[in-house]
Amino acid sequence: MSLINPKTDKLLKRLTIVATITASYFLLTADYGPQPNVLDPIKRQIRSAESSVKEYFFGSKTESHEIDSNKDHP
Repeated sequence: MSLINPKTDKLLKRLTIVATITASYFLLTADYGPQPNVLDPIKRQIRSAESSVKEYFFGSKTESHEIDSNKDHP
């Protein structure tokens, strides 16, 4: 028998997942100085995924530039 409302429990689980992912992201992308380290490949993959998500939601910069240039030339 749970003392927490099921909706509250679901919200807490999702909040915990988001907080864990956010903390992991900040720890993995922290600046460890200019010298290469073991986390560099992981940071590159995170940045690649981040740019892919941005492209998906906002479109690529080259596409928006092409659309703008097409407006100038009828």
